[in-house]
Amino acid sequence: MSKSLLLAAAVTAALSTAGTAQAACAKMDKVSAAWLPIMQTTAYYVALDQKLFEKACIEIESAKMESPNQIIDALIAGRADFGPPGAAAGIAMIAESKFPGKLKVFGLQGGGIKVDRINDGLIVKPDSEIKSFADLKGKTLGHVPGIQWRTISRQMVKAAGLDPDKDVKLVDLAVAMQVPAVVGGTVDATLSLEPVGSIAVASGKAKRAMTNPVASVIADPFYSGASVMTTKFLTERPDVARRVVAVIDQATDLVNADFAKYKAVLPSYTPIKADQLDLVAQPYLRGFKDLDDTDVKSYQALVDVFIAQGVMQGPINVRDKLLTKADLGE
Repeated sequence: MSKSLLLAAAVTAALSTAGTAQAACAKMDKVSAAWLPIMQTTAYYVALDQKLFEKACIEIESAKMESPNQIIDALIAGRADFGPPGAAAGIAMIAESKFPGKLKVFGLQGGGIKVDRINDGLIVKPDSEIKSFADLKGKTLGHVPGIQWRTISRQMVKAAGLDPDKDVKLVDLAVAMQVPAVVGGTVDATLSLEPVGSIAVASGKAKRAMTNPVASVIADPFYSGASVMTTKFLTERPDVARRVVAVIDQATDLVNADFAKYKAVLPSYTPIKADQLDLVAQPYLRGFKDLDDTDVKSYQALVDVFIAQGVMQGPINVRDKLLTKADLGE
């Protein structure tokens, strides 16, 4: 074949490829997401930063929330199609107990002692005598706003031999206010999700009295975060839902494989500053394709705490609430 014919063939192939790519995204599907500015949401930040949604022909309408309750409320009310990693795992099941069949979980996020990933910490002043939950008698404990972390905090206090109704005062505190509240003396301690502990250590004005305390009491690994989508979204737009799951899985793999590289996105989405990145703890992220029996048992342990404390009606089998390949038409 002559050089001119080879060139023509190459140009034709290039144009054909370009046309196929253009056709693939001739329509951008709008998807609404509600998220919380915590470490568990890292895969979502990376997906946005790397434009993985755009590459999957998805236009994201992204809404940052101030508390876990707001995410699940938005999903149940139809204001969001999915909650990216970091949505409230416990509140999702409370919602399911009240409105069965509304949600599907397609990923879990947290930390653990055995996997050496930090999810939460008991945050105190550097000179505080508080070393554990047993030292909180007569003290004030702050936590992420809402029923999920109120319930978890009560469980931690009870496990330490104290009465959460009499011995400790529990206070809702927005994520951004937790370190200032400890430093300013508004509370004696906080049970905080990452990156609050890393920010505390970086500031030098607070510290972790305990690391991963919840994993030592409820389940190890411990998952307080989940990736959640509405069944309405899944049923009405299964192809788009399948692409959302694939994007989050892809971003999760990127973060797990090279957290040192991808944590650079954190200052754009969380209170972490660029000069604090070296102190940030890597979260334990489990994508849809990674979930196994250990993950399911851990999630079940959290839900059982909520049932035992009367926060939701039981029994609930979390396995029934997980997204399946069949749901995605695979």
